[in-house]
Amino acid sequence: MTKVKSLFLACFAFFLGLSISAQAYTISINQYVEHPSLNAAVEGFKDQLKANNIEVTYHEHNAQAKNSTVTQIVNLMIDEKPDLILAVATPSAQQTAQKIKDIPILFTAVTDPVNAGLVPSLAAPDANITGTTDMNPVALQLALIKEIQPTAKNIGFIYNAGEANSVVQRDMARDAAVNLGFNLVEATADSTANVNSAAQSLIGRVDAIYLPTDNTVIASLEPIIKVSLEHKIPIYPAEDDSIRKAGLATYSISYYGLGQQTGRMATKILVDNISPRDIPVEDQTDHKLIVNLGYAQQVGIDIPQSVLDKAQEILQ
Repeated sequence: MTKVKSLFLACFAFFLGLSISAQAYTISINQYVEHPSLNAAVEGFKDQLKANNIEVTYHEHNAQAKNSTVTQIVNLMIDEKPDLILAVATPSAQQTAQKIKDIPILFTAVTDPVNAGLVPSLAAPDANITGTTDMNPVALQLALIKEIQPTAKNIGFIYNAGEANSVVQRDMARDAAVNLGFNLVEATADSTANVNSAAQSLIGRVDAIYLPTDNTVIASLEPIIKVSLEHKIPIYPAEDDSIRKAGLATYSISYYGLGQQTGRMATKILVDNISPRDIPVEDQTDHKLIVNLGYAQQVGIDIPQSVLDKAQEILQ
């Protein structure tokens, strides 16, 4: 056998050995509800692991905003015995963390992990769970309404009072409204079926509507858009996926980017064997100003040039 052939066979055996020994992982996903933002977070998570050349088999579950289904999913995931669990949105993360203590858990799209009881602090999770928060810049977003509609006084706020993350945003919006001279007009919806009536209740009472990153509300955006267009009430969503459907402007986080961050954390846990307790909770600090000019024309609002000049993305 020639030296060249021997070298070739040795290299082939080496790479074959690497291929055989490369570890494949199993990840169970517990997603609270189907909507573009949460879907984007899951997509970013998967894409990041793929980019890191990590082979994964996924078990995907969606509760469709039903807490009883979340409980069933948690029990299913225990039986699946995954290497890691991804919990998407606060209700799914809470139930997963309450019941599963011996499997690494990553959460994403959770606004306030401390208030939700998931971790004692962002810097030191101190358990089998960590992840990424989608805390949005509420005060900055409301200030943007002031810049675009300086004469606005009454700002609608639609949310599910049963979602811990939404209550946190409501409290932040109340504080910001006082500083900006706004009157916050609250409308609650405890299910997607009630979002329409919440939107209808704001007709004739508000100059604009601010939409937090509320799973119930964002999963049922269409009736809000209908009210907005029919009554010329501009809406200001807190995230980029909704504003691409209808919305005037926002300083947005990227849920896809949030998913990528969470994917990098998963790599630390699976490949580098770092415990979740030793990985601080991460957030996004780079907020993108997006303006939707096409929608602005539909609701009869002129976007000031000062806003257009600093926008990173302008939708037509």
